[in-house]
Amino acid sequence: MSNDIITQPSTDHTATPPAMPDPRPLFARAAAIGRDILAGVRAEQLDGPTPCTEFDVRTLAGHLVAVVNRLAVVGAGGDPFTTPLVVSADTVAEMVAAYDGYLADLDAVWKDDAVLTRMLTLPWAQLPGAIAMMIYVNEVTVHSWDLATATGQTPAWDDSVVGAALAAIQRGLPDDQRAEAPFDPVQPVAVDATLIERLVAWNGRRP
Repeated sequence: MSNDIITQPSTDHTATPPAMPDPRPLFARAAAIGRDILAGVRAEQLDGPTPCTEFDVRTLAGHLVAVVNRLAVVGAGGDPFTTPLVVSADTVAEMVAAYDGYLADLDAVWKDDAVLTRMLTLPWAQLPGAIAMMIYVNEVTVHSWDLATATGQTPAWDDSVVGAALAAIQRGLPDDQRAEAPFDPVQPVAVDATLIERLVAWNGRRP
């Protein structure tokens, strides 16, 4: 499933929790891993299936690019619905180039500390920037896992990024509050499951 809609948690999100870390370094590391995975896709894999069942590899890769674009737009105060769900490109090289361009746009917008406390319009809610970006750390990481799994890649996941994404999605999408969201139920994991396995399982994937 795409992670474009997350139900609002029951707690008040009118202000950024004081203990929340700056999400920008976390997002930068998540995005860098995603880029490496995107660049590792081979042309002959583009029509293959993915764990995100409504997307093949080509569409999932284009969606990952679109996620970066959307976060740049919403950080600038724009309407998320003006951005595409999938960025179309003929080749992997073109997708990587688009990803890099949108990431540069994102960095330019989000370098302003004021964005972290500004209320931003997302597809499902208005949230402070810091919370919004943490949700997108989850989105980028899970879709990067989808793409890596679909294309046989085994990246070195950054546990600090994955752990932060897991904490954010557990708070933002409790297991008992996803009936209205397009997510499968939380999937079981082994007691010794890795952080990335726990994260994707919380997002409804079978690791």
